[in-house]
Amino acid sequence: MADEVLSQFQQKKEAAKIDTNRKLRVGIIGTGWIAESHIESYKRMPDVEIVAGADLIPGKAERFFKRYGVEGVRLYPSHKEMLDNEELDAVSVCTYNRQHAAPTIYALNKGVSVLLEKPMCVTTEEAVEMMRAEKASGKVLSVGFQPRFDANMQMIKKIVQSGTLGEIYYIQTGGGRRRGIPNSTFIEQKTAGIGAMGDIGCYSLDMVLNAIGYPKPLTVTGYTSDFFGTNPKYNGADAARFNVEDFAAAFVRLEGGIILDFRISWAMHLNTPGDTIILGKEGALRIPSTDCWNGSVGGPMTLYHDVAGCQTQTTIPIINDNGSLFDRKIRSFLDAVKNGTEAPVPTSQIIYNQAIIDHIVKSAAVGHEIEVQIPEL
Repeated sequence: MADEVLSQFQQKKEAAKIDTNRKLRVGIIGTGWIAESHIESYKRMPDVEIVAGADLIPGKAERFFKRYGVEGVRLYPSHKEMLDNEELDAVSVCTYNRQHAAPTIYALNKGVSVLLEKPMCVTTEEAVEMMRAEKASGKVLSVGFQPRFDANMQMIKKIVQSGTLGEIYYIQTGGGRRRGIPNSTFIEQKTAGIGAMGDIGCYSLDMVLNAIGYPKPLTVTGYTSDFFGTNPKYNGADAARFNVEDFAAAFVRLEGGIILDFRISWAMHLNTPGDTIILGKEGALRIPSTDCWNGSVGGPMTLYHDVAGCQTQTTIPIINDNGSLFDRKIRSFLDAVKNGTEAPVPTSQIIYNQAIIDHIVKSAAVGHEIEVQIPEL
């Protein structure tokens, strides 16, 4: 019986063919930590030429491209100068959160497609401005959620979309770390804008929202705290400049009568705030949490359902899907640019992810439930 249930969700794969006749000219904006994964993937793509880079910090871009052995790259002190002087097909925006919107909008206005690192930005209003530029340009704007390309994540969506769970009415999701506060630009309002939600919370939201078809959020009751990040006992010298959230929780009402119970943490006195649970009228799915968001699930999933009137559990085994999720993210973006097809992780979905995060912050500030407001495009 278990094999019969699992057979419904078998995935078929076809080898991708890359057209190397046309090379895409790519630039990288921001050469910090996340840009390392971008350049490594671009170097593995036979139809890419990395021709330009930009970073505000003098000498940083030079050191970055030298370290990765990419020669002949023209370097600029700002994204504007790079985009004003280069003929590019695409850019990766790898800046800190507060600077996601400006280079993305400028690139789109120049007719250049953008792969934007997550989170999309900091505020709902910024997200809408990017979408307006995207719409006007006709170019590709994709947001960097590489877990989308993990076979186990895709299995979650396949199970939900198959109807096996029936109508979804409640979801519990989140995750976090017992101790895992990052440093650098992640922990200050002036650069990050948001903390744990922007770093790892957006991933857990995408996992479940993508599975259920990204319904519109209607209301949010949010809570945030910074008890660990601001305490030298737990965060050392960085506590003095820490001013984003290290924990967040929310109760979100979605279109279709679905309730989303969300919590995320960089630090707490617990190893996990709980597994992800998707409850439907015909079944339920339990997705084990991970120690730290790594782009997959924490172990075999369990499908709870009735068979011939008997309560039954089916184990969904881990799919050992070798290969780089980052490479798949980069490849899917490049294919969309070349073929003029829809962004692999479209802003029409991620705007809701961003709106939830932004309204958690806003709700926490006023101390009560608020309606989700998304400006018209």
